[in-house]
Amino acid sequence: MSAAGGPGIPGYDEARARWEQDVAGDPGVAAERRNLSGVPVKALYGPEDVDPAAYLEQLGFPGQAPYTRGVHATMHRGRPWNPRLVVGLGTPADYNARMRELYRLGLTGLFVSPCNSHLRGYDADEVDRELLGVCGTLIDTSEDMERSLEGLPFDQESVSIGDTAPYTLTAMYLKVAADRGIPWHTLAGTTNQSDYLSHYAALHMFFRVALPGQKRLLVDHVEWMRRNVPRWNPLSVIGQHYQQAGATPAEAMGLALSAALQHSRDLMERGMAPDDFLPRLSFFFDASINFFEEVAKFRAGRRIWSRLVADRLGASDPRSQRMRFHAQTSGADLTRQQPLNNIARVAVQAMAGIFGGLQSLHTDSLDEAIGSPTVDAARVAVATQHILRHEAHLDDVIDPLAGSYYVEALTDAMEERIMAVVDAIEAEGGMAAALEAGTVQQMIGASSLAAQERIESGEQIVVGVNGFTVPEGDEEGASARPVLQVPAPERPDPAKIDAYLERLSAFRARQDRARVTAALDALARSFDDPGENTYGRVVDAIMNGATHGEVCRTVREAAGAGEPLVML
Repeated sequence: MSAAGGPGIPGYDEARARWEQDVAGDPGVAAERRNLSGVPVKALYGPEDVDPAAYLEQLGFPGQAPYTRGVHATMHRGRPWNPRLVVGLGTPADYNARMRELYRLGLTGLFVSPCNSHLRGYDADEVDRELLGVCGTLIDTSEDMERSLEGLPFDQESVSIGDTAPYTLTAMYLKVAADRGIPWHTLAGTTNQSDYLSHYAALHMFFRVALPGQKRLLVDHVEWMRRNVPRWNPLSVIGQHYQQAGATPAEAMGLALSAALQHSRDLMERGMAPDDFLPRLSFFFDASINFFEEVAKFRAGRRIWSRLVADRLGASDPRSQRMRFHAQTSGADLTRQQPLNNIARVAVQAMAGIFGGLQSLHTDSLDEAIGSPTVDAARVAVATQHILRHEAHLDDVIDPLAGSYYVEALTDAMEERIMAVVDAIEAEGGMAAALEAGTVQQMIGASSLAAQERIESGEQIVVGVNGFTVPEGDEEGASARPVLQVPAPERPDPAKIDAYLERLSAFRARQDRARVTAALDALARSFDDPGENTYGRVVDAIMNGATHGEVCRTVREAAGAGEPLVML
């Protein structure tokens, strides 16, 4: 929103000239600085950096297009952000106990995060037991889901499920609801990991089928959930994976918006109207340590998405233009060295997300760089959100940074960087084509390498890693005192893992094999019939007692296995 010439304020030019004389020759002022996205950052911003005449076009009011100032009219003043915490450790009973405690501490949103064995498409008895429950909760059957949710208000609050294709966790959740007589149309939540494009680009460990099969599963999942669970968000577009893998904030936002365009066009190709599915589309972003850059990233992203939806997708419902998003503080910024410093890092990251206008927030625990959070660290993570809201009063004013010369100029600059990424991906034919060509992976790899080189050269200081380090050991001198350490990472109790495997074996023994086999066969055949909804068959298989691994094996055989397209 830069305006040519001065701002027309009496005496401004003279005062500005005096300031420039005062700082002339100061190396700190003269030195060039750029943020992580490469945007030059000046030493001082003023009225000349914004254009008041463009207020309505570029900013407007909260809850109104272009949504720069927020997707809801009241934002956090009337709709406080939803505090969440990713809890994934051990068995369903472990998860349930941890979540009950966190609810007592004021958590208000469930987040179900399964074991890595699940994310790779296997049941627990198909992998090395030493890997089980170390990073995520073991959930292979609908009975596991029921144990995980026992006594928790999952039917009253929005639930976020870390569920990759073929989305068996969501199907298990629906079975638990059906068994308890809870109507599906009352359920609210998000299939949090449904964006397979981000997995192919930046998260190669997740279970995959070949890209055409992934596309079919996602489109079918969205279509089926919109019809049967109307309050659900079946598509969550993930920018976090790109940024955690090394993309700059502007690149991560641009890639996420490009993925959202790709998914939207795929759904429209199926015959769905944009105003049918876009109001239930959500986003999931990283909130990293560069405070103002992150605030500007979110504000610019909302503005861009509002315009892309109207101009390129043809949506007319104002709800379709809202970029609703969950943010997680960036684990990539946290350090194993001096881990208590991570409390400060998480607080800054959380503030960036809050001032950026998020709808829900996960705060990482201080030991995130070491392993799954310990219970004490999780308590601090939850308390951080309460402190920011109730003690720091960050929800008192809607979009409090609006009008800052720096924030508005930076939002404009980030918009240019983000749109450059979107336009580059569009020029390649969209996100799917850019992934197959390796363009996305190469972009992320180059930015990741550049960031690491800045750290190794000392250009970027990371406290405790390459600057302000504290010696450990028993050397003489006060500065050599041992650094206060967090507890060792928690590992699942081996006896509990054994008991879990025994329950899984017992579940298999109770299965009605004829019903399970018939449901899995129907699922396999559905991939050959364009008129069939494959996700409906996934739900049927779970309802008839199939395990997660059995469903995944059937899908992999029917749709083909997938591999990373480009190894970085």
